[in-house]
Amino acid sequence: MIIEAILKINPNAKVSVNGDDINTCEIQWHNNTTPISKSDIQAQFANVEYDKAIKNLRTKRNRLLAETDYLALSDNTLSDDMKTYRQNLRDLPAGKDTVEKCENATWPTKP
Repeated sequence: MIIEAILKINPNAKVSVNGDDINTCEIQWHNNTTPISKSDIQAQFANVEYDKAIKNLRTKRNRLLAETDYLALSDNTLSDDMKTYRQNLRDLPAGKDTVEKCENATWPTKP
């Protein structure tokens, strides 16, 4: 998570980290990368956690949509229930602005 937090601040940072605890890890900056304070790095941890949570939500949502994609081909007619289900899946990430909201999302029931 430390490297991910660093990259949130400086996406071009060249860095290596020895350890998992921000308080005790050793950070080595490479190729003239400007060092970032540990407190600034730690301040990004919540954003990194959120990024992971929304990515997991979207991955599951995309898998569920893919499972019904064949029903949306031009030679098929989607039922209203399936249209609603697929739309609810597409809308699911909306408003999910915290890790808790992502992890506690109410998933639509497949008809």
